[in-house]
Amino acid sequence: MNLIDGFQDLVARVPELLQPLIIALAGAIPFVEGEGAAVIGIVGGIHPVVAAIAAIVGNFACVAVLVLAGAGARQAVVTRHRQRSAARTTVGGAGSFADATPIEPATAAAPVSARREKFLRALDRYGVPGVSLLGPLLLPTQFTATMLAASGVGRARILFWQALAIVGWTTIITLLVTGVFAAVR
Repeated sequence: MNLIDGFQDLVARVPELLQPLIIALAGAIPFVEGEGAAVIGIVGGIHPVVAAIAAIVGNFACVAVLVLAGAGARQAVVTRHRQRSAARTTVGGAGSFADATPIEPATAAAPVSARREKFLRALDRYGVPGVSLLGPLLLPTQFTATMLAASGVGRARILFWQALAIVGWTTIITLLVTGVFAAVR
């Protein structure tokens, strides 16, 4: 049994009040996301609007946690690097860090990976809106949002565009699947 079948089976087994929670949990999984979770819910018998809202909430909640954690981690690394750089410029005197082992900046010490370079080119070309809205065609929103946070883009900006992308793509897929189900009936 694969992941999708497992979620559909779980949706069928739990009480109706808990079914949206299962869909929200599915929406938090990369590659399933809001679009896949909504489909799981619709196929599992949940009303399309309820399935879409639950999937959107689950997907966005996961993205928000990752963006906040990623931005916080980036800020900690940048602050630590600045402190070490300032300490290296201090010469002599009590409490000097002149003897400390210097740490090179990440950009000078390690080459940028091919994937990161490709992402940065796309970010430069399409901006945060383009990467956020087109990103789900190639990568899960969780990966795109985390990479945006690691690149230094502001949290509010990332969350706004990711929310727009999650709502948009989940709505489009929900409407398509609902239309297919209506046509088949």
